[in-house]
Amino acid sequence: MTLGEIAQTIQDIPFFTAIRESGMSYPIILSTHLTCIAVFGGLILMSDLRLLGVALTNVPVSEIIRRTRIWKWIGFCIMVTCGILLGGAKFFNYYDNPYFDVKMTLLIMVAVHAIVFRRSVYGNPEKLDGLKTMPREAKMAGLFSMVIWVGILSMGRWIAYFDRPDSHPH
Repeated sequence: MTLGEIAQTIQDIPFFTAIRESGMSYPIILSTHLTCIAVFGGLILMSDLRLLGVALTNVPVSEIIRRTRIWKWIGFCIMVTCGILLGGAKFFNYYDNPYFDVKMTLLIMVAVHAIVFRRSVYGNPEKLDGLKTMPREAKMAGLFSMVIWVGILSMGRWIAYFDRPDSHPH
């Protein structure tokens, strides 16, 4: 079975077919996905700008991280769930889309980022409170996070503009 056949089989699962062919489900799931991206992205941006030391400098880092953490998790879970539903409904269109592949790779990089900076930044943000300038690790965490998430957002948008090359000439 080829990768294309596997993608078509996944897309043809009745649940995904129902989502794709619904006049309401697909647009509602897409809107929910985009809304979560906006809310989640805004919270991530607030944290990243604080770690970079360029915004919200009068608010302790630990407070920003603590107060946004649950909302980030909720937004992330809803966003990923909607993304899986959207992706499954049109998986044959996405499986060989290079922008989709980059987006999935960048989502893996989110986990790598969290692991790499857990000990030095996110696991004990209180140690960053009150510092005049943010340490290099905190700035790197903020910068890498912003780059990863801008990449995810961009790739997500660019997915729609990929045209699969024809496998046979006309």
